[in-house]
Amino acid sequence: MDDLDRSPAPSAGASEKTLLVLAAALAHPRFTDIVAEAGLAKATVHRILGTLVAQEYLGGGAEQGYRAGPNLLALAGRALSSVDISQVASPIVEELAAKVDCTIHVGVATDSEMVYVIRRDAAKPYRMRSRVGLGVPMHSSGMGKAVLADWAPDRVDALAARVGLPRRTDLTITDLDALHEELDRVRERGYSTDLGENEVGTVCVSAPIRDHTGAVTYGLSVSSIELEYPGRTIEELAPIAIAAAERISRELGAPEA
Repeated sequence: MDDLDRSPAPSAGASEKTLLVLAAALAHPRFTDIVAEAGLAKATVHRILGTLVAQEYLGGGAEQGYRAGPNLLALAGRALSSVDISQVASPIVEELAAKVDCTIHVGVATDSEMVYVIRRDAAKPYRMRSRVGLGVPMHSSGMGKAVLADWAPDRVDALAARVGLPRRTDLTITDLDALHEELDRVRERGYSTDLGENEVGTVCVSAPIRDHTGAVTYGLSVSSIELEYPGRTIEELAPIAIAAAERISRELGAPEA
């Protein structure tokens, strides 16, 4: 005799209803709102909520509101610990690189710099100096400014006080007030640029990548040489960079805007 569980699996309809109720309970405190969100009969919602509480996927109750239970939190923790930005983003980055024929980077923010975790080269003969594992200043890089734009102003001030705003080229922003003005523009446009600020002759347009909490933890950049994209012309690629970054954000579980 084998040890396989041969009990009948729940129907797709039942599974879908359970997920609908679970999502609604985590989003709304009141039973009536959960019912409205799930779009199911009150009796069905009540029964499913009871099961989720009994199985410890939800805590709380109708009077005080529902919350994630210990089993759901443990499951979420295991899921989050298995997330690998390189694995999640690579297919989207490959597609983007083929579409725009530019070098694509994805970087992760540390407490003081951006570190490249993905680089995909264009089919063109030139190569960027960047490499996976290399750290670059946040204030002079497109990806860094995409992250800084999500920070509170006093956090940006603290970073500048701690590590400074070192000059990388003649175009690097080294004045704190000027940096804040630039970050205001980034927030307004939804993307950032590096127009020779980090490396002479190199330009990029960058977009923010949000993690499961909604915080901008990563950045994506589309990079090329200034000879190919003079002035601000690299900005014509901003919409496609934003779209790719938003796709990666969704894959990471970022809340919908």
